[in-house]
Amino acid sequence: MRFLCLMGVLLLASTTASAGPEFPPETVDFEAYAHNPLFEGAGPGHWDERIRERGWILKEADGYHLWYTGYAPPESNAKHLGYATSPDGITWTRYPGNPIYTDRWVEDMIVVKEGSTYYMFAEGQNDRAHLLTSTDRIRWNAQGTLDVRKANGEPLSEGPFGTPAAICENGTWHLFYERDDEAIWLATSRDPKTWTNVQDAPVIPRGPEPHERTMIALNQVIKHDGRYYAYYHATCPENGPDQWTLNVAVSSDLIHWKKYPGNPIIPPNHSSGFLVQDGGVLRLYCTHPSMALFLPRTPAAERAAP
Repeated sequence: MRFLCLMGVLLLASTTASAGPEFPPETVDFEAYAHNPLFEGAGPGHWDERIRERGWILKEADGYHLWYTGYAPPESNAKHLGYATSPDGITWTRYPGNPIYTDRWVEDMIVVKEGSTYYMFAEGQNDRAHLLTSTDRIRWNAQGTLDVRKANGEPLSEGPFGTPAAICENGTWHLFYERDDEAIWLATSRDPKTWTNVQDAPVIPRGPEPHERTMIALNQVIKHDGRYYAYYHATCPENGPDQWTLNVAVSSDLIHWKKYPGNPIIPPNHSSGFLVQDGGVLRLYCTHPSMALFLPRTPAAERAAP
């Protein structure tokens, strides 16, 4: 299997035909790394005493790059943007100039690189998505709150539109977002500042599975062998407060989705998960309430081999 990143989409190009299984093992079958957590809040007395929600990792030629949200309790305090690097995706070093951005509330971010520009889609105060751009990963420029409109061009109704997850294919941006964690919607754009819903109904509703009947939000969409895979977190009262599971759904068109019957693939409390390509291996990182790594599951026969 070979891996490509094209137009902001993680493409998992395979030599096998697209008639393969809807949920191949490399997309759903992971086990926890033995030395989790890899990255945590810095503790009392630090601006990033705690970390939360979806941080984001890009692997580039010079190593791994992490952006994360730090805060000091109470949780209602402003959320600022931190940055860390790693040579191997395991051992991380905080940037000495942290926090790197404090002008606006930044959490639940995703970073897409297009050409020489990094696009950060993040949740801001009151759960409203906004856009920042950078050319050096550290200095970020605010581009404003996203303008998301209904399918007929009218503005969205008042309220939140958060946990943005964006990809770009052939010059068209696709934005997945949630409203009060009730469901996931899809909008498209060419700029990428003004967005129009592809439909005003959600593309991924919560439930009916019991483990996701209360809240749902999308973290990442990848493309593998002609299909799209959505990695999303969800919860229910039985999980306990702020305890999320990680789940997967598949689609051929980004609009119609089928949920993996083996969900959840990661139990509570590891949420905000996404895949990062490391050579020929897919790593799954979850970044809330600390960063944990999950690797492709080793078959029992290999584990038993001397």
